[in-house]
Amino acid sequence: MEWFVDSDYWLSRLVFQRALAGVYLVAFLTAALQFRALIGERGMLPVPAFVRRTTWRQAPSLFQLHYSDRFFALVAWSGCLLSAALLAGAADHIPLGAAMAWWAVLWLLYLSIVNVGQTWYGFGWESLLLETGFLAVFLGNERTAPPVLVLFLLRWVLFRVEFGAGLIKIRGDECWRKLTCLDYHHETQPMPGPLSWFFHHLPRPAHRVEVAANHVTQLVVPFLLFTPQPVAGAAAALIVVTQLWLVLSGNFAWLNWITIVLALSAVDGSLISEAPALPAAPLWYEIVVIAVTVLVLVLSYRPARNLLSRRQQMNRSYDSLHLVNAYGAFGTVGRIRHEVVIEGTEETVLHEGTEWREYGFRGKPGDVRAMPRQFAPYHLRLDWMMWFAALSPAYAGPWFGTFMERLLEGDRDTLKLLRHNPFPDAPPAYVRARVYHYRYTTWRELRATGAWWHRSHVREFLRPTRLL
Repeated sequence: MEWFVDSDYWLSRLVFQRALAGVYLVAFLTAALQFRALIGERGMLPVPAFVRRTTWRQAPSLFQLHYSDRFFALVAWSGCLLSAALLAGAADHIPLGAAMAWWAVLWLLYLSIVNVGQTWYGFGWESLLLETGFLAVFLGNERTAPPVLVLFLLRWVLFRVEFGAGLIKIRGDECWRKLTCLDYHHETQPMPGPLSWFFHHLPRPAHRVEVAANHVTQLVVPFLLFTPQPVAGAAAALIVVTQLWLVLSGNFAWLNWITIVLALSAVDGSLISEAPALPAAPLWYEIVVIAVTVLVLVLSYRPARNLLSRRQQMNRSYDSLHLVNAYGAFGTVGRIRHEVVIEGTEETVLHEGTEWREYGFRGKPGDVRAMPRQFAPYHLRLDWMMWFAALSPAYAGPWFGTFMERLLEGDRDTLKLLRHNPFPDAPPAYVRARVYHYRYTTWRELRATGAWWHRSHVREFLRPTRLL
């Protein structure tokens, strides 16, 4: 079937697959380095306890069959190795079926992690990586030209990511309609980056332009992805530029990067390099791709209906395999930034003059003189959930108490998640948590004090507590 493939996207597929393998590598590395404290056998939300109360159908995962920290480490580090090999182009030097199996194993390994990750893996970019990774299984390798149907499905994913985000904003917080949300967002976003302070201090008219450009890119441009080239490629390029702007202005794990990866698949590679002669697609491959396309289109009904609904939901999976999902972000923008600050003391008897020392986190604001750092696409899961905890204690209910216990025990794996442990010799006798209001300093305050933030105490989050 001549219509089945399009050799003009040979280079686009190559770049897409290499870049997606890079995102997979970051995701598996994040899991390997953080799991013990978060979901390990002695983690804040242990996997063994989770799988005892769930079924395979609810959360299909290799860890439903067996769990140990050693086995999880094997899965995560295997994912790193497989991803690194794909990043180096290994899949283009093996038969088509073997390459598809390689991508499928990578998808299965990460699905197994996400489906037992609980709160720590409840972010939209987890489902986005799985949905994109599933389609990558059927994109082929150098043994055949890229299949048109899979390229179309990748654009359908990108459309839902962008258009869903645009709709959730325009239907949500009125500041998006008034073009004023970025007066606050750079300051109140979950994890500011090194340039976020400067973005916040852009003139207000520039913020209006930012919001307006965002609306155009998310509400109009996605429709152009389904037009002929070069219009579709130009639309994808606009999305890439917008995402790079977001990369500069904050830390959003790999959300921006995988969106860029999806956009690259819509660019006509023949404008850059002439496609080599590629073999025709085998019949079995055509049948598999057509069947997967039908499956995805059927599963797209509920996500598509969600886009049209006045009660649109964001970042929702409709099946336990995360095959076709709903996306969106920041339907509501906070006006004030609150941070939960955790402190400890060695003193066994508390009094008004008790000396409390503060724990330092890697990414979330703490020390007012510390310039925010760039971590994305790496995902600091604990730091992100601390931002949610400051919004409402309900977000912290399942895990915060155990987190405090681990600090009181001086748990090594938990302390590895932090930038600074003020008790290197022995764990504290008491810990407490307090809520502070953080705001960016002005230019004058920065020059005078060297502080990027100003903070003031708001309330107690957790009264002083100790091990029983």
